[in-house]
Amino acid sequence: MKRVRVRAPGKINASFRVGPLRTDGYHFVASTYLAVSLYEEVLATAKPGTPAGDVTVSISPASTLDPAALATIPLDDDNLAVRAARLVADVSESTCGVHLEITKHVPIAGGMGGGSADAAATLVACDALWHTGLSREELSQLGAELGADVPFALLGGAAVGLGVGDRLTAALAPTALHWVLVQSDFGLSTPLVYGALDTLRDGAEPPVPDQVDPHILAALRAGDPALLAGCLANDLQPAAVSLAPGLAEVLDAGKARGALATLISGSGPTVAMLAADERHARNLSAELGAAGYAAQAVQGPVHGAHRVLDS
Repeated sequence: MKRVRVRAPGKINASFRVGPLRTDGYHFVASTYLAVSLYEEVLATAKPGTPAGDVTVSISPASTLDPAALATIPLDDDNLAVRAARLVADVSESTCGVHLEITKHVPIAGGMGGGSADAAATLVACDALWHTGLSREELSQLGAELGADVPFALLGGAAVGLGVGDRLTAALAPTALHWVLVQSDFGLSTPLVYGALDTLRDGAEPPVPDQVDPHILAALRAGDPALLAGCLANDLQPAAVSLAPGLAEVLDAGKARGALATLISGSGPTVAMLAADERHARNLSAELGAAGYAAQAVQGPVHGAHRVLDS
């Protein structure tokens, strides 16, 4: 096997509760993750004659994001995909390096876990390329070293995330739900958004969240968008809006055009708008596009990181 292509989904947070700051510098959270049909793709190509730790990365010209945004992506050890490849190399008997070509579709610093999807896809690709034979659980343990969203990008579907979001329990969501994503032409730093939330709380310490709203899980099980619409919530949304006030206009624009509900995904600034069905999502996306918003219809839940081509 000379190369492996793996696709991994971005995510939205149907709910996101944020608790107090932990001693490790992270916050306790309780989140409902949903993998959606906006994918990152990693093509891992073997480099014969080089050591396994020789990892290089490039961004594919097939990427659909703004070139200026793509230019901000690090191509060294600060790239999560590079670090993911090195983690697999550390436990592999392979003596071969790898080049990673990443095709970007998930917004950068958009609250949808694009970098985590790259890392998840790389873990699966390098495991296959080097015949390492790691289980999904073992890959997830490696992924947790890179960030809380990486294990979910491996799992996909719908899940509850506790702790810092990495303690995952799969949630039953048998029916596809339809969303419209509105991307911004800027990113938001996740630590900065959390810091803004702490400032807004003005020293008040919330309890440690140990579960998500059961109504959300019931709505996902039923596949009922109307029921889900009343449950969507994100504690980080006020903080994101305080840093980027224009997001309030985007949230209102979706509601004005018939979205069942709107919320900022994760730390933002991507806005997720819930639609009643596929046709509603297409129409809502078209209306928002005509109004000048970068809107795209997606569905979820979808599968986690998976191979799409070996050669």
